[in-house]
Amino acid sequence: MFRYTWHFLLVALAGFINRQQQDLIAYLQEENRVLREKLGNKRILLNVAQKRRLATAAAKLGGKVLHEIHHAFYPGDPPSLA
Repeated sequence: MFRYTWHFLLVALAGFINRQQQDLIAYLQEENRVLREKLGNKRILLNVAQKRRLATAAAKLGGKVLHEIHHAFYPGDPPSLA
């Protein structure tokens, strides 16, 4: 009986943490949308350290995930929006 209670508590805790992470991701995505609206079509210039930080984070996600999300920055020329 104690074993099943322990499992239930772990699953409940994992669900709570997952929900918090999903809420945080949703907030950051909306924040990025708002910032892109304010920026418009202006180009943002990054220094080498900023590019390196983004590349490190992008490598952890993988190419498939990166193609599914909208980018504010691109490694080369941005893709045409037409």
